[in-house]
Amino acid sequence: MFDTPEAEYGLLVIGLFIVPRLLQRYRLPAAIVTLGLGMFSGMYLDLFHNDAIIQLFSTMGIVSLFLFAGLEVDVVELRDGIGILTQHVVIQVLLLTVGIIFCTFVFGLAPRPAALYSLALLTPSTGFILDSLPSFGLDKTGQFWVRSKAIATELVALALLLVVVQSTSAKGLGISLLAIFLMIAVLPSVFRSFARIIAPYAPGTEFTFLILVALVCAYITRRLGVYYLVGAFVVGLSAVRVRREVPSLSSEKLLAGVQLFASFFIPFYFFKAGLSLDREVFTTFSILTGIVMAAVLVPLKTLQVALHRRVTLQESWRAGAHVGLALVPTLVFTLVIGNILRQQFQLSDSLYGAMVVFTIINTMIPGIILHTPPLQFEAPTIPEAPVAIPDAISSAHDARTPTKRSEQ
Repeated sequence: MFDTPEAEYGLLVIGLFIVPRLLQRYRLPAAIVTLGLGMFSGMYLDLFHNDAIIQLFSTMGIVSLFLFAGLEVDVVELRDGIGILTQHVVIQVLLLTVGIIFCTFVFGLAPRPAALYSLALLTPSTGFILDSLPSFGLDKTGQFWVRSKAIATELVALALLLVVVQSTSAKGLGISLLAIFLMIAVLPSVFRSFARIIAPYAPGTEFTFLILVALVCAYITRRLGVYYLVGAFVVGLSAVRVRREVPSLSSEKLLAGVQLFASFFIPFYFFKAGLSLDREVFTTFSILTGIVMAAVLVPLKTLQVALHRRVTLQESWRAGAHVGLALVPTLVFTLVIGNILRQQFQLSDSLYGAMVVFTIINTMIPGIILHTPPLQFEAPTIPEAPVAIPDAISSAHDARTPTKRSEQ
């Protein structure tokens, strides 16, 4: 359709970075718009299939997003709310167990695919939620609980993901766990060595070094079969662990840089996810199943959070539901696990399509129900310049203004 690759990529840039911004006034999340653009490009324009650049940028996007999620972990915050967070995680595990039983008997899935399918439906997408948190209209307390609960749930979900994927053999599971533990043990020393040996002679390289380490560790975990997200998250978590010794690796400035980096590349991940979808995925069964799952699970998850907060914190139903709705989106986690299910467990198109429909709906709900306005950077304003006072007027004003001595 287009004569040159330059024209195709020019159209892609316009689609990924301009069209979603134009549609945000209608409370459509940019990620959903980008996913839809990928579906349209793949199904109707036949563009960018197996494109190496899209694949590379997609990997950079998912790695940087989970690196950002790891850097956002605040151990002190988690410790402060450890009681409530532990109860929340236990409730999530119970819901996950019920979900596994449901997927096994209703969808006919084997235990391992059923566990992954349940994880995909019930795990909040922490990176997406943290990135969208300022637009949810929550106060500082609400933001604290959303951030803490999302991170705590994701920590448990990543551990379960690793165990489920590698549970085919004790040897494979042992190797994977050993690799993760080695990362956790070695990375702090790597960061300290960087700060002592490299940083003094190459100032300003902290960001580049962190991204490179995240890519390497993400590739290792990808080879282990648990996708890129575990390695990238562990790198961010390890950088936070050495915050006192190497503050430059988890500073607010670097965190903002990683977030900006992710905001550029993550649209390519959603676009690529849309490209991988075929018309056969969206059957009548998959669409109806996705709608039913959203109609059941979204109110259930919201009510569960609101009820728990009502009992433990004596919080109002409205405030609790607000927090619960902010934890509803599962977009990234659903797409990632859906990809694993298709590649390693041959998940049927209809069940995969139901997952996609479900996550599209639950990702759009917070913006619609909470009536959140677009982010402030969508409508930048120039601060008013101070009005200059001519010297003559200023002198006359000073002459008329009595001094404290004359008043006395």
